[in-house]
Amino acid sequence: MRAAVMYGAGDVRVEDRPDPKIHQPTDVVVRVLRAAICGSDLHPYHSMPPTDQGRPMGHEFLGVVEEVGSQVSGLKAGDLVVTPFTWADNTCDFCRKGLHTSCRHGGRYGLDGVDGGQGQAVRVPQAQGTLVKLPVAEDSPLLASLLTLSDVLCTGHHGAIKAGVTRGDTVTVIGDGAVGLSAVLAAKRLGAEQVILMGRHTQRTNLGRDFGATDIVAERGEEGVAKIRELTGGDGTDEVIECVGTSQALETAFGVVIDGGVVSRLGVPQYQEGPIGPAMLLRNLTLTGGAAPARAYIEELMPDILDGTIEPGRVFDRTVSVDQVPDGYRAMAAREALKVLIQP
Repeated sequence: MRAAVMYGAGDVRVEDRPDPKIHQPTDVVVRVLRAAICGSDLHPYHSMPPTDQGRPMGHEFLGVVEEVGSQVSGLKAGDLVVTPFTWADNTCDFCRKGLHTSCRHGGRYGLDGVDGGQGQAVRVPQAQGTLVKLPVAEDSPLLASLLTLSDVLCTGHHGAIKAGVTRGDTVTVIGDGAVGLSAVLAAKRLGAEQVILMGRHTQRTNLGRDFGATDIVAERGEEGVAKIRELTGGDGTDEVIECVGTSQALETAFGVVIDGGVVSRLGVPQYQEGPIGPAMLLRNLTLTGGAAPARAYIEELMPDILDGTIEPGRVFDRTVSVDQVPDGYRAMAAREALKVLIQP
């Protein structure tokens, strides 16, 4: 099969790799129909040290079951399925608490001999607990939106859930990438009355308005904080969902949240320390967030996609083949694409 492998910063190659086969009786082999490049894939793309081994890339995909391990029930060849971005047994104590990213028997795609999703097929470990069947045909126009259940939609939803967004709240979303736009969609879906999107890329913020943003703030730093304070009568918003991961974004989040409010982090932190000293304590702020347990949210969010209530697949603005994946990385790194869809 053809699949994308990263050998270091800026070095993504598409290679012929062995076709996946069942290794454990809990495995399933999936033929990939749609996959994606994630914003988190850009971190190694910018900084990964050179290696001779290479790392299979990709953790967002949906496809058709080709082969099923002997201990897997509820799945059969021909089923259309979507995976969360980590695999998990869905039965351990962490999974039962909805924390599938900490599954005692789980793991990540592209590591420890497991295929990445940016290829033509994938061996999925713990498949019975990981994969979710999709009630549509292989040629459904909903595939792009259903693919967002693998990561980006569930991640935006997780940020809103951890923030505690409820009906009538005011929310700031920092960052106009695919996760930020998904957080806007999630906050609106949960009933937020005012959703302020901080971003300066017009094409993206226009989509943010379509997803439910009531206000757009292009200013950054102190100017951005002042603008949001102005929009909220001087108080700031009840919750902030930070989707960038820089120290400046975190400082902005603390600057625009109301006293007693919540800052929820989704952006992969590019810092080790933050402004969490006495001022945060005196303001009774809550800092939360984390990696989304996507498996916990898929069944909840899927009906809104199937009935057309939400269209999260609109975050994809470029489609490539597997052999064009390196150009997809380049386009996303250069901000020429918001999020790249891969169609093997």
